[in-house]
Amino acid sequence: MAKHEDTRIDIAPKLRTHMCALLNQQLADTLDLYTQVKQAHWNVKGPHFIALHELFDKLAEDLEEPVDDMAERITALGGVAEGTARMASKASRLKEFPDGCIDGVKAVAALADRYAELAASTRAAIDKAAKQGDADTSDLFTGISRELDKALWFLEAHLA
Repeated sequence: MAKHEDTRIDIAPKLRTHMCALLNQQLADTLDLYTQVKQAHWNVKGPHFIALHELFDKLAEDLEEPVDDMAERITALGGVAEGTARMASKASRLKEFPDGCIDGVKAVAALADRYAELAASTRAAIDKAAKQGDADTSDLFTGISRELDKALWFLEAHLA
């Protein structure tokens, strides 16, 4: 991010730059996860189809609020939210979801892996934001982390 928009937020420009980069990385990963969950929702097959189809739709819906919250935090800090599908795809660190139709258990396992990966990077982002002195961004990530862990619990319950 080369330039900040003017803001009266009392966070130093250098810290805002770091936080916007951290937020944009998490935004890219979360947007990617959202699309992967929708991919699973549309293409899941097997004896538990309806339960998984509905679960995946709910999980995708639950990712919309954190995506919006991160993007709005970026712009509040004077940055630019990088939230198009192409931007997210280019920046995401998550593994690609399997192509085509996918068995229900395999879909659950693939999503559980990705949720665990995003939850871990979100916890790292909590620590990084706190260590650098942005308690509000750290708090934002803390709330997101709780929701990712809850979703992971739902997925892992299907694998037990």
